[in-house]
Amino acid sequence: MRAVSDQRNRHRGRRRALAAGLLAAVLTVTAACTSDGGTSPNWQGGGDAPASAPKAAATIVEPAADAKDVPASTGITFTTKDAQETTVELKDSAGTAVEGTPAADGGSWLPTGALEYGETYTATVTATGDDGRPATATSTFTTMAKPANQVRVSSFLGDGQVVGVGMPLIVKFSRDIPEDHRDDVQRRMTVTSTPAQEGIWHWVSPTEIRYRPKEFWKANSTVEYRIQAGGLPLGDGWYGRADLNVDIKVGPAVVMTVDNRTKRMTVTKDGSVIKTIPVSLGKKTTPSSSGTMVVIEKLRKTVFDTLEELGPVDGYRTKIDYAQRLTWGGEFIHAAPWSEGQQGRVNVSHGCVNVSMANGAWLFANTRVGDPITVKGTERKLQNGNGWTDWNMSWEEYVKGSALPYEPASAEPTASADPDVSPTP
Repeated sequence: MRAVSDQRNRHRGRRRALAAGLLAAVLTVTAACTSDGGTSPNWQGGGDAPASAPKAAATIVEPAADAKDVPASTGITFTTKDAQETTVELKDSAGTAVEGTPAADGGSWLPTGALEYGETYTATVTATGDDGRPATATSTFTTMAKPANQVRVSSFLGDGQVVGVGMPLIVKFSRDIPEDHRDDVQRRMTVTSTPAQEGIWHWVSPTEIRYRPKEFWKANSTVEYRIQAGGLPLGDGWYGRADLNVDIKVGPAVVMTVDNRTKRMTVTKDGSVIKTIPVSLGKKTTPSSSGTMVVIEKLRKTVFDTLEELGPVDGYRTKIDYAQRLTWGGEFIHAAPWSEGQQGRVNVSHGCVNVSMANGAWLFANTRVGDPITVKGTERKLQNGNGWTDWNMSWEEYVKGSALPYEPASAEPTASADPDVSPTP
């Protein structure tokens, strides 16, 4: 009997325990679903309700997180979704911010200079949607060690130089740039002119690229050009040595026009004729070139020596005053006192534009490197490449020398803060 009684007691105990457990469960559920007098419910732990995800999103495409041996020329490439505002921040290992600017495509950001070699950086892209809540993406990467093979980038012009309205911007590389890298180079080349002027880069050779506006530079313009080549991969394990920045100024619009029919040079300044000069051009056996050239260099005194080239019969060695080079082949504007009697009447030169001593001095004082001269009506056409013949090509021909597709300037005003400032990649 005792054993049966104990067994029943044990069953009752289990039933009581089970009932207590069920009651506790009911109380727990009831407590979770009961309001406290109409106030908003609290989540477990006593905190506020968790926020939903921001509407916007951001992703860093390059450099990838934890990437090593990243070129020092790298920019930050990213994508965003539903973003009304996007900011990019880049910091080095010491937490110092790196200056940079967003690209026009809205999907990349470029430091204002090459990054340090062998340094670790962290990029942060923040996208904010119309809900006002930011979403961020980060990428920490390390740049490559300083490369052994570096390409030097140089400019024919230097800071502060004043040039003529026909002056092309000339940039040279110390090594051939492969064709499949030239578009990358051009994307890092920016020209900013004030006032705004449309223009484009043109590859003259694998080691030289030039820039000219669609029309002559506007008189008294200021021009800044930047080549961000530092650390830029240039093919076959070679990299750009350093960035290049140049600021120049364009002078008055001095333009020379020579007509073989009249044997006269007309000089205009800012659209007005300021002088008409008698000239003698190249005789029939050595004609001057017809086309548009640019003053390449100015020599107050020099010596023309063709004895080695032409021999003792046709060659000569002559002292020259007020020489202004137009072609690599040896065509100049220069003073020629020996032909003053023929100037304005007969062509007797070896291809140069002969003027009197007085007119040579006047031209020398009133022109500068980059001033254009157009010769018309001679027996020989100017060969492109024989001098700075950028203006001897039509605009349609010139844009074919660009490694990037030509995008005509929009007729609509740009979003630039200053409509007179024109950056052109």
